[in-house]
Amino acid sequence: MSAGAKTTVADRIDLDLIARAQAGEAGAVAELVYRAQPHVRRFAGQWCVSAQDAEDAAQEALLTLYRRIGTLRAAAALGSWLFRIVRHECLRRARTALRLGEPEDAATVSSAEDEALRRLDSVRVAAAIGRLPDNQRRVVLLRDVLGRPGPEVAATLGIGVATMKSHLHRGRSALRADPDLAFARPGPASA
Repeated sequence: MSAGAKTTVADRIDLDLIARAQAGEAGAVAELVYRAQPHVRRFAGQWCVSAQDAEDAAQEALLTLYRRIGTLRAAAALGSWLFRIVRHECLRRARTALRLGEPEDAATVSSAEDEALRRLDSVRVAAAIGRLPDNQRRVVLLRDVLGRPGPEVAATLGIGVATMKSHLHRGRSALRADPDLAFARPGPASA
């Protein structure tokens, strides 16, 4: 491999170890989980809103690795497989946070169709938020989804309030410009 070549998680972990784990060797599975842990935690920290969500998403990915390593088709795909699990778990947690902020009583939902549309809208919004750059996504989730005050968001992320406001503005602007969220924008008034 050349000095400038990009290394993957599988390169850093050892393809032989992955193959032994896929074959069901208990010691290899344990070693694989141990070696993958820092990579998974780092990725979860980039995708999830809070440190607690990142820890939970990393644990979920490592548990899935432990339980389902035998189903992995290509050893070289280990990194992308784990990172998809982490990303999915972080987005799932963000969608859950979106739903927790909404009342669920019978007066809120007028029909099954309205409920299906509301859920579809939540999925679109969560996906759009997931596409934001890391710094904007965290601020938007903490501030707009979880409703935390600005100074608390800044302190949680270890940034200044002015920086938090800048990230929030840019994130909101990107969401307003997102074509997948065009349904949420009012159209021209019809006569």
